[in-house]
Amino acid sequence: MSDNGHVGHVRTAPDSELEAPESKKPRLEARGNGSVTLSKEPNQENMTTRPSKEKNQPEPKKSKRRSKYKKPTLPEPYSPEDVLWREIKSVLGAGVVETAIEEGIEFESPFSPQEEVEVVVKALSPGGEYFYRISEGNTHSRRGHRLAGDAVAVPTNEEQHKVPWAIIVPFSLPGEIVRAKVYRNARMHSVADFVRVVEPNVELRDDSRIQCRYFRKCGGCQYQMLSYETQLSLKREVIVKAYQNFSELSQSSLPTVLPTIGSPLQYGYRTKITPHFEAAPKSLLKKKQQSNTDKDEVKEQPDWLKIGFNLVGSRKVLDIEECPIATPVINEALTAERSRVIKNAYTFQRGASLILRDSLDPSVTLPPDSSEPDVDLYLSNALNKHLCIASHKASIREKVGGFLFEYPASSFFQNNNSVLVPLTDYVKEAIFPSESEALRPTHLVDTYCGSGLFAITLSPYFKTISGIELSTDSIRSAQNNVKLNNALRAIPSYNKLISSSSSSSSSSSTSPTQVPDITFRSGTASDIFSSVSSFPRHETVIVIDPPRKGCDEEFIRQVVKFRPAVLVYVSCNVHTQARDVGMLLRMVDEAETECGHVEGGERRGRYELESLRGFDLFPQTAHVESVAVLRLV
Repeated sequence: MSDNGHVGHVRTAPDSELEAPESKKPRLEARGNGSVTLSKEPNQENMTTRPSKEKNQPEPKKSKRRSKYKKPTLPEPYSPEDVLWREIKSVLGAGVVETAIEEGIEFESPFSPQEEVEVVVKALSPGGEYFYRISEGNTHSRRGHRLAGDAVAVPTNEEQHKVPWAIIVPFSLPGEIVRAKVYRNARMHSVADFVRVVEPNVELRDDSRIQCRYFRKCGGCQYQMLSYETQLSLKREVIVKAYQNFSELSQSSLPTVLPTIGSPLQYGYRTKITPHFEAAPKSLLKKKQQSNTDKDEVKEQPDWLKIGFNLVGSRKVLDIEECPIATPVINEALTAERSRVIKNAYTFQRGASLILRDSLDPSVTLPPDSSEPDVDLYLSNALNKHLCIASHKASIREKVGGFLFEYPASSFFQNNNSVLVPLTDYVKEAIFPSESEALRPTHLVDTYCGSGLFAITLSPYFKTISGIELSTDSIRSAQNNVKLNNALRAIPSYNKLISSSSSSSSSSSTSPTQVPDITFRSGTASDIFSSVSSFPRHETVIVIDPPRKGCDEEFIRQVVKFRPAVLVYVSCNVHTQARDVGMLLRMVDEAETECGHVEGGERRGRYELESLRGFDLFPQTAHVESVAVLRLV
């Protein structure tokens, strides 16, 4: 199968339409004929096999006594469930919640599954994605996920209930009265489906803004009924609450959270989507196979075949023909991919996930051959012609300002290209503030560096750069990206074409230095300091861009020991970022205090949390990225 992306690949569908963490994704193994099989990993839900029973083995006796109801375990600290729990306590009142727990009634829901209730919304949950599984009768269970932006509400007649209770409902806004249908009961709250708005918040809600026909059915977007200004304001509040609740820092040590930087594109921005579908019902598939018609071309989409994303609050697939937040190139390709799946509907033995990524044409050779007659035209086409890649094994090419990045389609890269230049420019400006008279940093350490986004976009401003990443594939991509950009920068026509969008042309007084020495190595972030021990710490910047779980304690301990001049922490989970920043500042204080008690102890200085700011990489959703800047004082 060619790598130009014109032929689609499929893989076993993930548990949701959102990407699962790399560590939790089932592995895909290629067979010699180009097909793909699923390799089972231990401890993966729904992927274990029951041991076969021996013929003469007696059936174990079933206990006549009904097992006692086991209360769910408490949420893991800093998890999305923990974030939600704290919001529930805030809405109901900490004292009220503690009393209910002491009385042992915190699981005594006043509502039954499928019961409709009228509620008034008190707040929006700032948490991330959380998953659930509940039983529905004796035959099946309902499994699904919910996202940040769900409303935390209380019944309008809450005084009639013995236990104060919260209702979690999507697509609702503070102050609104809505109807909701309960489908899950948990500790001090129920999770419900949105039914309808009874009394809208007319200052915030304007349903005429909604641009997607699947909104309120698809679980992807939560905020389409809001103005973009309101969306940015709500995302700023997520950061404010995160640092109040999870950093354990005094209010006086926290800077005012700056306004959220918006995305240049609010629709048509998403450069990657992963629609999925289920295989035909087993009985129907067996019938087709027995009649030798399973490989026949299917003319019309069968009723059972849904190709798209999950219904909100469910693992069921919602059939989707277009996604307004995806780029036009992706939406055009989605039509063709849907047709291909429909045509081959009965050849799939299991559900599968598609991949659609917006890319510059990776088949165009870069840098161009020296014999190319019109280099200007060649480069212009290479930097502006977009197509959709539909193969997990293909290569993606993406331009960020004046830099090109190539990486495997299956690997991670930010999915909103339009905001990457504002983000990387902001990080640069934070490192080199124009009014600063401090010693200019010369060394950069890029932890969790991926394909080299920060290391490469910041490369003109440092003499020496070291990047570290666990994935060896990403390290190879980063190394190749350095070579690619160095080769392109040697071409005058290329520099002319990218000058208007290059980071080096921004309004900063910072001037690029010579071509830096850049090295990348594979390893854990905790190992980075062994390779940069020679870096002058007062001239070193560390960029931290970890996964959602944040940093481990050992990594933070090593950062404190090294103590660079500037720390820039970029996070896709502001709650773990707040935890980590708070931990780091406390460790620094402890280290400085210990030095004061030891004769000859070296004081290395304390950090000031200089700024906090959100970036909106996913407009119309409740998600926000956060950048924290810490400077040694």
